[in-house]
Amino acid sequence: MLRVAAQDPDVAALLERHFQLMRSQSPPESCHVLPADNLADPDITLFAIREKDTAVAIGALRRFGQADGELKSMHTAAEHRGRGLARHLLQGLIRHAAGEGVRSLWLETGSGPEHAAARALYAAEGFTPCPPFGDYSEDPLSIFMTRRI
Repeated sequence: MLRVAAQDPDVAALLERHFQLMRSQSPPESCHVLPADNLADPDITLFAIREKDTAVAIGALRRFGQADGELKSMHTAAEHRGRGLARHLLQGLIRHAAGEGVRSLWLETGSGPEHAAARALYAAEGFTPCPPFGDYSEDPLSIFMTRRI
């Protein structure tokens, strides 16, 4: 897992795939995916797993509050799924967050069947359902989760 920039060509390509997929699965008012430009915010650190100089999995940590972080833009390229890359990336993000002084991690993901694998992964890594946080509000198409680290 390497820290990357959203403007790196391979990262930008995978972020665009992620953005398009998320937009195709939820109406705009229920879709919280960040455009690649927003991932350059100083409160966000973007990471990727690369194989042969190509990003195959991405994830970001957005800091908010004094000791809180939100996971954003978690995505593994479809052709690389089922190999444990998402778990490896998630565990790396948790370690990075802990090293940065984050004590609570939060996330929003979809409630539909297309997000079942993501929800199962988060639950297996200690995330539990919670009410909406930050600027989020109740939405039947969203599941909110958190965990202490």
